[in-house]
Amino acid sequence: MSETRPLTMEVLKKAMEGHAAAFRCLTEYQPAGGIGDKVFPPTYEGGKYAVEKRVTGDGEIVDCVLLDSVQSQANRMELALLDALRAKRIDKLPLLTVRFDHESLAKKFSVTSLEAPHRAADAIFRDSKLGGVMFRKSDKGKVLDTADVRNATGLFGLCPTALVFGIWDSTGPRGGLGAKFQRALVSEMVGWDANKGVNTGSRIDPLGIARAAGPVFRTKDDGWTSDPELAEKVGGKPALFGLSKGKLVAFDETKDQDQGAPSKINHGNVTPDFAFARDRNGNIIKEEDGTPRIRGGFTLSKATQTTVLSLTVLRRLRFPLNGAADSSLDVDRKAHTALAAMGLAAAVLAREEGADLRSRCQLFAQLDCVWELLDVPGKKPPSFALDGTAAVQLLKDAVAEATAAGLPWEGEIQLAPSDDLVALVRKSQQLAMHQAEGDD
Repeated sequence: MSETRPLTMEVLKKAMEGHAAAFRCLTEYQPAGGIGDKVFPPTYEGGKYAVEKRVTGDGEIVDCVLLDSVQSQANRMELALLDALRAKRIDKLPLLTVRFDHESLAKKFSVTSLEAPHRAADAIFRDSKLGGVMFRKSDKGKVLDTADVRNATGLFGLCPTALVFGIWDSTGPRGGLGAKFQRALVSEMVGWDANKGVNTGSRIDPLGIARAAGPVFRTKDDGWTSDPELAEKVGGKPALFGLSKGKLVAFDETKDQDQGAPSKINHGNVTPDFAFARDRNGNIIKEEDGTPRIRGGFTLSKATQTTVLSLTVLRRLRFPLNGAADSSLDVDRKAHTALAAMGLAAAVLAREEGADLRSRCQLFAQLDCVWELLDVPGKKPPSFALDGTAAVQLLKDAVAEATAAGLPWEGEIQLAPSDDLVALVRKSQQLAMHQAEGDD
């Protein structure tokens, strides 16, 4: 194993000035519960896990399952940058922020370009205002209209993370022809030798309420009662609890047969059974052979996280200053170095926050994070160490050199949502509250 050295500014500059292809970090994980403990991957349409076969370094083909996708990893890395900014570990970072704090909203919140799915090109910013002007018609917003790989200067100052994590301005005035930048930073987590298991569920009611103690009925205020005389009437009959308000109570064998059972108001025992995959309506999803689909998680031999920062992608970007037709090599290199430092900081900070991916899917790294520089083909890549503190300092130093060369670097830009956007959010919140109360 080659000696691991600190990843310094000198190393980063030399890598960007040469022909190195990428920085790569491969990390092995085990479940927090230890080898053999079960983990639960994300589920996709139809309650399915993303399972596939992959080839190992020995040429063996093994069953694998996706634990965290490229998109999810990007979100985690962007949030790690946002957390570092809010903790003042990072002094200044270009950031668009829309604050939804209108008095008519039941829930107040804000959305930044590090949280919005399409970053600076998201419809949230398109439908917000800067200084009373719709963002995309403002001087800063117009940057997106002309941005491309030959002129990324404006986007560097407005939303540099878009140049690292990728962006497609598909919601702007040019539609699908809008600015498009590919990802330079890609990360993914995969479980190897994936063996699917089963999962069960049960509950013992301390009150000992039996199913036969029902039925329970819905009241007009969406509460419940066991007295049919106090129940809301639908079609002249008391409405069983478990039916949507206003729906008929006639028996239908295709519908939920637990209507009116104490379990509908969260009382009573839950018989031990397998945990089945269900659709949005609560119906059990079945396999092609008609058997119920069980959500049982997996045991793994190991999990791996592969993170690649492509220096090749970053070198394609050009940064002309002051409206010039061409850029200078010195300015381009300083911009490339700053973007690379941002990518490294995002990846390292996210890794330091751990890998608690979701309920029952917490992983723990088996070794320190080590970065390899893919430089000379046929030679063993040199290894570098970089922790969060050093990564943040690397970013600060690289940005200082970039801004000294004349590159823009905005701070937080605050936008206000348009009246129409506020109205849309307000109505959505009201609908969500009504649905939570049981209204349709």
